[in-house]
Amino acid sequence: MMNWFYLHGRAFMQALQRLASQPLGTLLSALVVGIALSLPAAGYLLIDNVASLARGVSGAPEISVFMAQDASAEDIAAAEKRLRGDAQLAGYRHVTKDEALRQLEKSGLGDVLGGLTANPLPDAFIVTPRGEDPAVYDGLYARFAAWPGVAHVQLDSAWVKRLHALLGLGRSAVLLLAGLLGFALVIVTFNTIRLQILTQRHEIDVSRLLGATDPFIRRPFYWFGSLQGLLGGCVALATVWATVQALGRPVASLAETYGAVFALTGPGPLESAAILGFAAFLGWFGSAISVRRHLAERLT
Repeated sequence: MMNWFYLHGRAFMQALQRLASQPLGTLLSALVVGIALSLPAAGYLLIDNVASLARGVSGAPEISVFMAQDASAEDIAAAEKRLRGDAQLAGYRHVTKDEALRQLEKSGLGDVLGGLTANPLPDAFIVTPRGEDPAVYDGLYARFAAWPGVAHVQLDSAWVKRLHALLGLGRSAVLLLAGLLGFALVIVTFNTIRLQILTQRHEIDVSRLLGATDPFIRRPFYWFGSLQGLLGGCVALATVWATVQALGRPVASLAETYGAVFALTGPGPLESAAILGFAAFLGWFGSAISVRRHLAERLT
């Protein structure tokens, strides 16, 4: 195991030396990889930020559960107990019939309600589910409607379904773009490693004559491609953060016109690690294909 670590450390240092020996080429390759990766990364962050902005403008989607007029106190208590223990809910609020009547009176309907001999409003629960999956809302709607003492369940899920569909379409488009650009970056790495192999072909031939194995020869090229991809990932992160900083104030001003408080957010630790890991993987994958092919050609 120590020998394995030693060999990888040696290959890592060789890859670093090769990158440092050609700073202009390394910089240009990192810019190509970084700019290409910044497009899907920025698109993914844009979708998440648009979803947050839409929730801030429209408010969190809710389900209104109206109890029957003749619902007993036991029915209301049982419904509240079920809501309290439901893991699919982010929260709920009990609006008593007296509280609902007071709210209507404050809204300017006091004269109309003054002629009533009894309170016509039922007890109600305003429920906020977790997440935005339309299937969750439909399942909760059917479950609430089947409870004893419930007269009506109101669910305005049209905008939730539209938002969910639009976000799903956006995420699919971003994944498709990431796949296409990733394929292009694999080709770029493939050609870069090919040039490295051609440049060091005499060194490779001598190493084979001295008994070097194929894994020993391939290892520095794998690290070279991975480090090149990692540098491109750093450029992508820097590009995305610069974009977030440049657009933060205009986006906040736009949100204020809709009465929402919103701040454009950049990639978090998990998103940053995913971008760097994806970039390094693309570099490694392109180098692996190139090394295996061109070293096999030299053997024949």
